[in-house]
Amino acid sequence: MICHVSPHLPPDQGANALLPAELGGWAHERGEKVTFVSHDPSQGRDVVPLEAGRVWRVPRRAGASRLARSLKIELWQTLRSVGRALDAAASDAPMLHLHSNGVIIEAAAAWAVRKGIPYVLTLYGTEIWHYKKRWPFDPFTRAYRRAARVTFYSRRLLDRARSLELDRPGLSVVYPTVGRAFKPADDRTRAAWRAELGIAEPLVLLNVKRLHELAGQQYLLDAFARATRGRTDVRLIVCGTGPLRQALEAQARDAGIAAKVTFTGLVSNTEVARYAAIADAFVLPSLLEALPTVAVEALAAGTPVLSADHPGGIELHELFGDDVLIVPRRNVDGLAAAMADLLARPTRVRPGTLDLVHTHFGPDAVRAAYDEVYAAVRRRDS
Repeated sequence: MICHVSPHLPPDQGANALLPAELGGWAHERGEKVTFVSHDPSQGRDVVPLEAGRVWRVPRRAGASRLARSLKIELWQTLRSVGRALDAAASDAPMLHLHSNGVIIEAAAAWAVRKGIPYVLTLYGTEIWHYKKRWPFDPFTRAYRRAARVTFYSRRLLDRARSLELDRPGLSVVYPTVGRAFKPADDRTRAAWRAELGIAEPLVLLNVKRLHELAGQQYLLDAFARATRGRTDVRLIVCGTGPLRQALEAQARDAGIAAKVTFTGLVSNTEVARYAAIADAFVLPSLLEALPTVAVEALAAGTPVLSADHPGGIELHELFGDDVLIVPRRNVDGLAAAMADLLARPTRVRPGTLDLVHTHFGPDAVRAAYDEVYAAVRRRDS
């Protein structure tokens, strides 16, 4: 049995929602008992049950008065809620797997230590990129130090942790999994899917990301306007939702490209896989990424990637070479020029790139890597 604790689970679409569900699903297929502790969805969708196991939900911290914050009333309520959920979900679990950070993770780590239960901690990005030790007591650092094993979403994320004096035994990199729906399609299938999705233009650029300042879509729209000035044969598809949607739609109108840009909102992974397969390039101008799974999904679908020089983009370029092109962050001219070059000579990724995706990001590879992590914890604890 294993209990996964994460701030997010499907229908949320973040990496720290999808991986726990996938790991739980794989364990469930083997006949193992799986439970989850998480918050309610954060992206406006209804709670959905997971086939892998029961989910215990912990209320999110909704904000409190200044007096309540000073007395940490809401914090203590959350801590108690997490403890009660774990008492029900994990009292007989030989291991926990904690995902990302936040009060729910720090509380779960403390609960596991009290119960003498080992736990694996998986880190996805923000908890390390923005790490700052809080004195005199830092619950995240304590949770990190007490974990039986710590896995990182990328090599550069692990390197960053070590540079912050967070080196310790039991660290490893396990890349995110790319679902089997993301695979290349032949030209006939791509044309049929474009027609089904209502895309008349022969060339498509794709971005899949939450509509947020750190995702850099404001630079994407400016660059797209420059790269396609005077052209009517290119469509930009932006999948995702977020606080910047209205501002980005207004920006597209002001730039005169609204008719050439589609904001799809939230779409299913199946739809994202189709968009990835029909696109001629995937553009990721984010200001910060640990390891952008959406970019690897595009590569798996045969689509080259144009990325800003955030750590995740650089790491993908090192892995996949020229199938992942890099431009400086916030550099609209450089992004527009690279877009124009890709549109002038549209191509698909090399066969070697598809092999590398399978080797490092395929479900079988990720499953085997975590099986070894769990086995190492069991050996240590036996």
